[in-house]
Amino acid sequence: MGAKNKHITRETQYEYVNWPPVYLVVALHLIGVVGFFHMFQCDWKTLLFNFIFLGYVQLGSMAGAHRLWSHRSYKASMPLQIFLAIAQTAGTQKSIYSWARDHRVHHKYVDTDADPYNAQRGFFFTHIAWIFVPRLPEVIEKGGKLDLSDLNSNPVVMFQKKYYNIGAPVLAFLLAPFITWYFFAESAMLSFTFGMFRHWLSVHFTFMVNSVAHIYGYRPYDSKISPTNNNIISFFTMGEGFHNYHHVFPQDYRASEYGLMFCFTTYFIKLMEKLGVAWDLRTVSKETVLARRKRTGDLKTSVVGFADPTNDEYKESEDENLPY
Repeated sequence: MGAKNKHITRETQYEYVNWPPVYLVVALHLIGVVGFFHMFQCDWKTLLFNFIFLGYVQLGSMAGAHRLWSHRSYKASMPLQIFLAIAQTAGTQKSIYSWARDHRVHHKYVDTDADPYNAQRGFFFTHIAWIFVPRLPEVIEKGGKLDLSDLNSNPVVMFQKKYYNIGAPVLAFLLAPFITWYFFAESAMLSFTFGMFRHWLSVHFTFMVNSVAHIYGYRPYDSKISPTNNNIISFFTMGEGFHNYHHVFPQDYRASEYGLMFCFTTYFIKLMEKLGVAWDLRTVSKETVLARRKRTGDLKTSVVGFADPTNDEYKESEDENLPY
C-alpha cells in the first residue's frame, strides 16, 4: 500500500483527484453529445453496425469480465475467451484483471469502506467518481488478501493486462469509426463522433449496475444489502439488473432467477454451451433460492414464477453459497 493511501479517508479522498481520467471522461461526453446529434445524419449501416458493436462490447463485460472471470460461473474455451477479451478491451473499463479483482472485493465487502464503489457513498460516487480518486486503505488491504491465482494463471487475462493500455484506445476509439468510414463510406467526422456516443452509452450502461441497481429497485432475496432487482437496468445491460439475486447467488451463470428469460447474456452463454465452447454452467436450485428468500428476503415484493415460501420444505445448500 502506498504511503499516500494509508492516510486517505472518506473525508480527504476528493483532495487527491486523478485528473487525467476526469479530462478523458469530460472529453468523451462532449464528443458524445455531438455524436448524438450526428446520429440523425448517419447512414443506417453506420447506426446498425455501432449498435451491434455496442452489444459485443457489453458481452465483453457481462459474459466475460463479470460472469466468466470474476465469478467463474462457467468455463470457456480459448477462442471464446479471446473473443470476450477483445470485446472487454474495447469497453475501456480497466483490464480484465483489475475489473475482476475490484468486483470480487465489491461482492465480498459490499456496502463497506472496503467496497471500491460503495453505494453507501451516494449515487455520484458509486456511478463514476470512484474511478477518479485513489482507493481507501480498506479497499487495498482487503483486495490484497483475495485469491487471484486463477487470474494470474490465465494466459488470456495476463496478455490482455500487459497490452491493455495499447489495445483499449485502438479498439474503443479507432476500430469502429474506421470500419464505418472505410466500408460504409461514412464521413470521418460522423464515424468518430457517433462512435464516441456509442461508447458513452456502453460505459454508462455498465456503471448503472453499480449505481441505479444499488439504490432503486426491490430486494426479494436479501433486504439488508443495497443491491436491488431493477428491470429497467436489466433491459439496458442485457440481463445484469437482477442484482439482489446476483449478490445473493453470484455463482449462478444466469445472474437472474428467471433463467433464460429477459437476459440476452444468458442466452449467449447457453448458445456457447450448445456450440461446445462453454461448459460447467453453474446454477442454483429453485429450492435454495426459495429458502434464502424466506430467510432474508423482502417477502412483500413479488417475483414472477417464484411463489413465496410458506413452509419449511425448502432448504439452502451450503455448497451453492460461495463467497463470489
